[in-house]
Amino acid sequence: MVTKDATTPRERYRSQVRAEIVEQAWKQVATAGASALSLNAIAKQMGMSGPALYRYFASRDDLITELVREAYRSLADTLSAAAAAGADLAGLAHALRDWALADPQRYFLVYGTPVPNYHAPEDTTAVSVEIMTILVDACAALAPAGPLTPFDAHLADHRDWAGDHPAPPAALRRFLAFWTRLHGVLSLELAGHFTGMGFDPALLFAAELDDLLALPD
Repeated sequence: MVTKDATTPRERYRSQVRAEIVEQAWKQVATAGASALSLNAIAKQMGMSGPALYRYFASRDDLITELVREAYRSLADTLSAAAAAGADLAGLAHALRDWALADPQRYFLVYGTPVPNYHAPEDTTAVSVEIMTILVDACAALAPAGPLTPFDAHLADHRDWAGDHPAPPAALRRFLAFWTRLHGVLSLELAGHFTGMGFDPALLFAAELDDLLALPD
């Protein structure tokens, strides 16, 4: 039995053009960063007029939002695949670093300095919650919670950011330590701040991860 394609030729063409625009946008981001993204430059590269391109993306912000969604989706899929393969928190950390090193500008788009005058729609954060859930699950699996610290007690009443995740406060604290410290090391490495210092950033990342895994529960 032959299944008919539900899309029309016009819809398929529109989808193809949008995909090409996004591809050209990623090339721009890779060379100059998201703040330099120019729809007119993309239109010229594709042999289109500016007004013609705006029929596919209404504004620069509309295009940036598409890139943000793709970046979050890519990381979520990377971590989900690692978790499905049995990766623990350390494995997920290395998967995060590998993903960031593979495309630093994609990393900076979602975890770097915000793009000037760009405000992401609320729905773009949905996939970021998926990323957080994978990591909180890994933190919660490490060990039972021990005596509460003052910050644990604070998190017990300030955990709206974690949604309905059942992780105890100690696991949420570990996640926050993991997220802030490892992103700090990654951001400095990708921005080139370790260049010329003579040490291996991979070993620094591993040392920070070892410290995080040794945190008291």
